[in-house]
Amino acid sequence: MTVRTITTSTLKTLKNSVIGNPAAKLALAQDTALIHLLVNCIKHPSTSYVDTQGSHDDIRIESAHVIASISYGMCPYDSLLFKDQQFIPGSEVALVSLIHANALHAFLFALSNMKPHDPVQLKSALARGLRVLSTAIAEVVGPSQLGLRTWSPDLRSEAKVALSYLFEFDCLNIFLPLLADPSSQTNIAIAQLISTTVRSDAHRNAVIEWLPPAERSKEIKGRRGWEKKEMVNSTSPARQGGWVVRLLVNFLQKKDIKLQEAALSAISSLAMENTVVASTLARAWPDIVDPPLNIVLNLTKSRSTDVQLTASLCAAHILRANASHHPGSIDYSAALNVIHVINRVLSSSSETTQNKIKTCYTLYHLVKDDRDLCREVYERGTLEKVVLLAKHITPLERTSEWEEDEPESILALREATLTVIAAISLFDNNIRREVADDLHIVPTIQVSLSHKNIGIRHAACTCLRALSRAVSIIRTNIVDSKIGMELFAIFKKEDEDPRVTYAALNTICNLVNDFSPLRPKLLDQGLLPRLMQLLASDDINMRVGALWAMRNALRKSDPSTRQTVMTHLCWPRLVMLCNDSNTEIQEQAMSILRNLAEDEEGVDYVFESIDKETLANCITSGLESSNEDVTHHTACFLANIANGSREQQDFIFAHARIIHAMHDCMTDAKSDTRCPLISCIFSLVQSNVRRKHELNEAGITSTLRHMCDWTGGVISMSPGGHHRIHVDDDKEAAKLARSVLDLLEHSNIGDLL
Repeated sequence: MTVRTITTSTLKTLKNSVIGNPAAKLALAQDTALIHLLVNCIKHPSTSYVDTQGSHDDIRIESAHVIASISYGMCPYDSLLFKDQQFIPGSEVALVSLIHANALHAFLFALSNMKPHDPVQLKSALARGLRVLSTAIAEVVGPSQLGLRTWSPDLRSEAKVALSYLFEFDCLNIFLPLLADPSSQTNIAIAQLISTTVRSDAHRNAVIEWLPPAERSKEIKGRRGWEKKEMVNSTSPARQGGWVVRLLVNFLQKKDIKLQEAALSAISSLAMENTVVASTLARAWPDIVDPPLNIVLNLTKSRSTDVQLTASLCAAHILRANASHHPGSIDYSAALNVIHVINRVLSSSSETTQNKIKTCYTLYHLVKDDRDLCREVYERGTLEKVVLLAKHITPLERTSEWEEDEPESILALREATLTVIAAISLFDNNIRREVADDLHIVPTIQVSLSHKNIGIRHAACTCLRALSRAVSIIRTNIVDSKIGMELFAIFKKEDEDPRVTYAALNTICNLVNDFSPLRPKLLDQGLLPRLMQLLASDDINMRVGALWAMRNALRKSDPSTRQTVMTHLCWPRLVMLCNDSNTEIQEQAMSILRNLAEDEEGVDYVFESIDKETLANCITSGLESSNEDVTHHTACFLANIANGSREQQDFIFAHARIIHAMHDCMTDAKSDTRCPLISCIFSLVQSNVRRKHELNEAGITSTLRHMCDWTGGVISMSPGGHHRIHVDDDKEAAKLARSVLDLLEHSNIGDLL
């Protein structure tokens, strides 16, 4: 509809016309003149377009409502974030129009100029409008809080600028004080804003560290000039997670369910992967009876399912962040409270799809990358419930009608279930076999691989990657169902979403291992050309993944496979990658060299293809790397060379810098690197004990003697005390060192002449 005269009645009509109507929303978004008119109304309505039917405040309130209505739908699952809006597939055009019209600045400007006598409804409408618009912007910037999303690069670039502006100090000074506003509606809007817009550590820290002016001056005055910041009184808001966190914790103790839910969401976002906030919430505070974490856990038993779920997610983030600083210290009794809520929701036939989606992501954040928690939810039947849910909502017959008519909420639920199945199945073969053999998830993954929804394809690839870590599943389920080759077809598609390609690449890395029957077929059907395309990518993760696939394809390979791989990779490129500035790239390159030289024929192939000076430089660079994985693979490569011919062994001693680098690495490296280096020395000495002099000169013999003095501690080595061997529980290295010394000390004198 065309609107040129702004009145409360026309604004209400306009608001109602766009709710649930994507076409009307798009038409309004394309009317840039009207968008600018609405934005100007928020700042301050001009009397030129205000009539007697509405006051200035009414105009501003309704304008804020219209802009909020336009902003809804930019997050594909807005109804999962907030229940006050029905899901509508949004349009990027709407958000672009609002960003270009500086709507974000308009809301902040209006809030900064609020007067004490302004009506509460106006402040609440502005705060709510700011929350909705900011949420839409943050969802574009990502990472998404509810699955995988796709946005145009131009919109994402503009959204990043807008979100950065929102978290500038001057902007925080405008909206964060509203947490202390007398209006609970305003409190709720700002708490929700925090929960949905904090997506990065920088923004998280900006909110956590913010203090109102009065508290800032108190912090400065309360600290003597010589005191460090951490010496401030432990009861200060800064030491209790910050002013914002303290206020949010106070909200948890109110009886307002909406306020509790909003506060829990905000605390959840601030505690996510933040050890300082999490540890603060887990310990007792002087002015409240229970530690905040206990309050959160008590709220998992609320009568409101929404509060239960939000409290469960909040607890999950606190528990995981608190344990991240102390591995293995997860509070399992607290985690069981969360698991109980998850199991109840997943088992209920009356729970909404939206709640089940939230439950799956809560479970994901609880168990992600934690072997013990994955085992816990497996043993308590949670995994089985998720798998059965995924199968229940996934028809195995592919029809165009199915994909076209399927509700967005079901798509989101399928993505969520597959994502959490992948996370739980990542570490344990018993779990993987249960999922594949007993619960029969492979057909569900298979049909999801070809779904038009990017998030579902990505989740299916991730799920298959977890299952493909089991040798038995590759050799049976994956081969028999042909799902491996279906994934390979997705991997080869050049127009596929890069995130799906990367997820497929991670699975390919497993499918080309030496134990996989699919390795020859994948190599024959174009794996290497595709890997070379990805190696040329600007995405560092994609490059590392491509090299990792080549590394696995070379493990225990025959000469023909080695030559095929190196025909594509090329030796000069491999040398360059061995000296790459990125240690992840360097690690994969050194591992490729190691796998190429797994037997004598392979060692010969390397020496025939790389000149000795270049090879010596690669080895020295690898041993001197600050990255432990790089030094480990370099040490293993050296051990392979030591098992080669006498000429190849002599190559090591002919380059003094290699010997000295080996010595330095032995004194500083961990056991898994030290052991192959000592094995290398053992092979060299066993072949030619005349090398004893060179070992003495390099200080290696002395280092080996120190290793034999194993005490389970840290041994100081050199007279100057500048070398220290870390030998905690390094009995294997000490045993190998003794073998080398015995060989040197008991050799015949004639062998030394």
